[in-house]
Amino acid sequence: MTTSAPRGRRWLREELNFLVTNRIPRRWLTQFMGWFSQIEQPLVRDLSLAAWRRFSDLNLEEARKTCFRSVHDCFTRELKEGARPIDTDAAIVTSPCDGIVGACGRIRETTLIQAKGFPYTLEDLLRDPALVERYRDGCYVTLRLKASMYHRFHAPHDCRVRRVTYVSGDTWNVNPIALERVERLFCKNERATIVAELQSTGHTITLVPVAAVLVAGIRLHFLDTVMDLNYKGPRVYECDAAFRKGEEMGWFQHGSTIIVFAPPELALAGNVREGVAVRMGQPLLRLPMPA
Repeated sequence: MTTSAPRGRRWLREELNFLVTNRIPRRWLTQFMGWFSQIEQPLVRDLSLAAWRRFSDLNLEEARKTCFRSVHDCFTRELKEGARPIDTDAAIVTSPCDGIVGACGRIRETTLIQAKGFPYTLEDLLRDPALVERYRDGCYVTLRLKASMYHRFHAPHDCRVRRVTYVSGDTWNVNPIALERVERLFCKNERATIVAELQSTGHTITLVPVAAVLVAGIRLHFLDTVMDLNYKGPRVYECDAAFRKGEEMGWFQHGSTIIVFAPPELALAGNVREGVAVRMGQPLLRLPMPA
């Protein structure tokens, strides 16, 4: 009786969470929150930030500034100089963002895991035969950003970005509850594919930021556009942008998940495993030793 009661309450909480965040007009509500979060009226801003702090572990001690114009301004906040030390080892590919490792490991041919055994394929997510072959039997890390986290993402190594592909889609919640219930969820949601060639070795690392309910919208410094639900995809953006390791690449307008893909020669860093929290600049992948 004592063990079944907590299980029952947990099941009820999960059911309510799934219903409230997914069985709603997701696209409309996401666009509404995008508008609402940018309201700069002081009372609206202060009440919203107070509620956010009340119901999350929001910590602004590392933020570069302490006064914000709006909730959106707080959500996309910059950090103080030195708040995220960058691992300078040339053999290390660092995490592009703060996040919790939701899934990671080797890709079995072109199949990888979403959560709890739910598979999806590179073909469905990337929609690019060349990239599918590049990451066949490679490795991946799924980084989930909580709402309270730092939402800017950075170059994982010295690299050059030549192409970004934006895919319009849905806005399912990407929390663990939804990932265990909605098959191929990442393949259904709005997302971008950022292909980065490492300047030292020529290996290609691909970052796939995935949007979610209430949190759609991606901004990249090197593209003069905001990729959001107003765009129909896929759209390919040709570019030529060079980055130093740890340099800021862009930010989520609100935030969600980043999936990192690497070719078979690379391996996960020793600290990376499911459920572990990593910070931007910490080791994520290890390059092969030179012959």
